[in-house]
Amino acid sequence: MTPSVEVQGYVLALDRGYEPETHVWALVVAPDRVRLGMDPLGVETAGALAQLALVPLGTEVRRGEPVGSIEAEKFVGPLTAPLSGTVIAHNAAAVADPGLVHRDPLGDGWLLELAPSDLDAERALLVEGAEQVPPWFEHKLTEYRLKGVLAE
Repeated sequence: MTPSVEVQGYVLALDRGYEPETHVWALVVAPDRVRLGMDPLGVETAGALAQLALVPLGTEVRRGEPVGSIEAEKFVGPLTAPLSGTVIAHNAAAVADPGLVHRDPLGDGWLLELAPSDLDAERALLVEGAEQVPPWFEHKLTEYRLKGVLAE
């Protein structure tokens, strides 16, 4: 079972790192393979996904560059890479049924996989672990509520 923590009703897995501004997570699934997905707050603030488009396999991306785009009820725009690397896999199930991302953002709703090019250095830029994830997420919830992005 994946270690997790609940913050104000949102469940966050503690086996991965979270990009603090874009709400994309990165899970090391093998030494040369990192799986990416959206965290629960990113999914909620985007709303129901209507379309998911990912860059082609073999595309090299740098941290902060688009790895795809989403069309959702509250957001249309890019998905940005939390790490640099080469796209090596897509989640065909999520592309065929974008609602899967909304229903299971930390599991079957993953987006794509990268062969990371600078994992050790860039991983330090992610929020990870039981000490960092809850306070970061709590802060984001407060910030989003103050901005009116989340309902009270």
